[in-house]
Amino acid sequence: MRLRKFLWVLCWLPALAWAHHGAKGVSGLADVTVWIVRHAEKADSGDGLSPQGEQRATAYATYFDPLQWDGDTYLPQRLIATSDSKESIRPRLTLTPLSQRIGLPIEQPWADEQVDALVKSLRKQNQAKVVLIAWHHGHIPKLIDAFGGKAKDLLGSKSWPDDVYNWLVILHFDHDGKLQEKHSQRVLEHVLPSDGG
Repeated sequence: MRLRKFLWVLCWLPALAWAHHGAKGVSGLADVTVWIVRHAEKADSGDGLSPQGEQRATAYATYFDPLQWDGDTYLPQRLIATSDSKESIRPRLTLTPLSQRIGLPIEQPWADEQVDALVKSLRKQNQAKVVLIAWHHGHIPKLIDAFGGKAKDLLGSKSWPDDVYNWLVILHFDHDGKLQEKHSQRVLEHVLPSDGG
């Protein structure tokens, strides 16, 4: 009888361990796709967007609803923008038309430099499978690195160029929430005529 109980326990141990891992050990980034964009073109003065930036923000509403990429269809389930500051509300403005179109709020609890806090929060609490982030370009390399990527490899340089607004960084994470570098990339958006191609 004891042998039978022992064998029964042995049979169930893997399942119990898996359930425990699933409850506490799996990252909020498991099987998640994260998109990162720079805010749209800035106005010559003030904290807002230029006319071209407003066009890009409007174009994002259809570009990301949904995005067709590599034979798959993706629709954002979370929208995150850098928190507003005296100098800029551009990340929020960049996502506003998309937010209105798909009925998702724009989350803004993190300032530019708080990339580690943002990533930590996503790893701990995120339940969305597709997350779109609009940030200021000076901090995007740090954001990529915080996710476990290599910004220099993805961007082709140490920094995001000042005059580039049409890059989309796509980060894919595996079942354990680890970044899949070979499936992560930087692409050209082609949402405005000025983007080319």
